[in-house]
Parts: sequence; structure tokens; C-alpha cells
Amino acid sequence: MEIIDTHQHLWDLERFSYSWTAGEPRLNRSFRMEDYLAATAGVGVVQSVHVEADIDERFMIDETKYLFELADRPDNPLAGVVAAARPESDEFGAHLAMIAGHPALKGIRRLLQSAPDELPTTTTFISNIRSLEAYGLSFDICAQARQLPYAIHLVRECPGVEFILDHCGNPEIRTGVSDLWRDSIAEIASLPNVVCKISGIVVNADREHWTSEDLRPSIEWVIACFGWDRVIFGSDWPVCTLASTLERWVRTLDELTAAAGEENRRKLFSGNARRVYKLSEKS
Repeated sequence: MEIIDTHQHLWDLERFSYSWTAGEPRLNRSFRMEDYLAATAGVGVVQSVHVEADIDERFMIDETKYLFELADRPDNPLAGVVAAARPESDEFGAHLAMIAGHPALKGIRRLLQSAPDELPTTTTFISNIRSLEAYGLSFDICAQARQLPYAIHLVRECPGVEFILDHCGNPEIRTGVSDLWRDSIAEIASLPNVVCKISGIVVNADREHWTSEDLRPSIEWVIACFGWDRVIFGSDWPVCTLASTLERWVRTLDELTAAAGEENRRKLFSGNARRVYKLSEKS
């Protein structure tokens, strides 16, 4: 099956600084393009979208430009970049102007899961996210389940911007999925300018002993709420390696959607991604 991976990360600790990795020993090393190519060998990934990985702020512009260079090369699948930025900053417009214009730039992400819950509801944040519409850029939402109501407020305030909800909104699989998560997924899915990535949830399960059945209820709820036209696949590599190889995650989702029919599975694994991230074939 042809796969577009809409959520891969790279970090080179010899090139840039990602301070958060010091607290995750298994991730506190470089993960470069050659490592991603090895992880995806034989899996069927034909294109990928790089999503910022919470790089230290002073390196945001340099990382984005480096990723553009990778996207320009024909020897890897990288076709889109979701760049790091700080929409809460008065300098957001200047930052955006420095990176806008490259065809690989598809969207912006400001990691919300480790930020104050109220951040996306502030006036400056909302105003800056609205400005993405003029650039044709989307915004990736990566939030904890408890933060989803704040994300919903942001989406409602920015009806002209397309949003991508990362990692199924982070259901609390290991401790038991909350009604807040279920209700929030239903509410955010009711807004037409949101799609959802089925990605990243293996790390929310028992990382050593999870099974496909542990993931099934959350995945099926997301698909039921968003429908097959508004879900996209993401690996969340290398973060997923805390609980799974990339190949195992692909195989698990393949098994869980086996009864959905070829058309729906094609939408999930590749078709919708081309539309959402406006991907074209690499030359």
C-alpha cells in the first residue's frame, strides 16, 4: 500500500539543540534522514511531511531552512514541512515572512501540550493564527486531552484556517480514555476546518505491553467522528520508538482498518494527505 507519512521528525544534535531530549534518554541522540529511510524501508512510504520537534527557539529559522534543503533533494521522501513558530509573539509576522515562499512549507506548529493551557485563547495567538490564511498555511494542534477545549476555542475563532489535530488529540489510553476526550473529539470534528492525524498514540498506551485492541476504541471513535475524508496517517517517528517500531505501527493500523474497504484505507494512508498538505510529486 502507498503511504504518505504526515508526521515524521528529524533532529541532529550536532547541528541544533533540542533541550527536551535530555529528559528522554532513548531519544537523546540524533535521528537523521538516513535513519528515517532505514526505519521506513519496505513499508511503502512514498512521501513524508516533517513536523517541527520542539527545537530550541533560537534555532527555529535555521532548522526550517535546513528542512527546505532536504525537501529540495530527490533522494528522500520529504515533501512538506510544518515549521516551528511562536504565535504568541509579536514577532510572529516577521518570522513568517522569513520562511514563507518555499513550496515545501505547508504549515506551522507551536507545541501546545507543554505550554500553558490558555495560550491558544489569547488575543495575540488567535490574531497570528488567523494570518496563516493569507499564506495558505495550516496549523497543527498538538495538545493534551485536557487542553482540547482551548484548542476548540482557537479553531472557532479562525474559521478560515485549516487545522490538523495531531495524535488523535492524545487519548489517555494507558489510564483510561476520559469522557472529556471523547466529547472534545466529537466537538472539534463538528468543525469543518479540522482534520485529524491517526498518529502518535502508541506512546499513550502501555509502552511495553500494548496490543492493537488497546488502540482500537480510540481510533474507531476518531474515524466515526471525523469520517474517512478527514483522517490522515502519521508515524510520529522517532517518538513512536518509545513504544513501537514504525513498521509495527503501520501494520497495526493496517490490521485495525482491514474491514474498511480499499477506498477508505487509501484515503487514510495517502489520499487525504495530498489534499490536506497540498503535496505534489517530488522532481
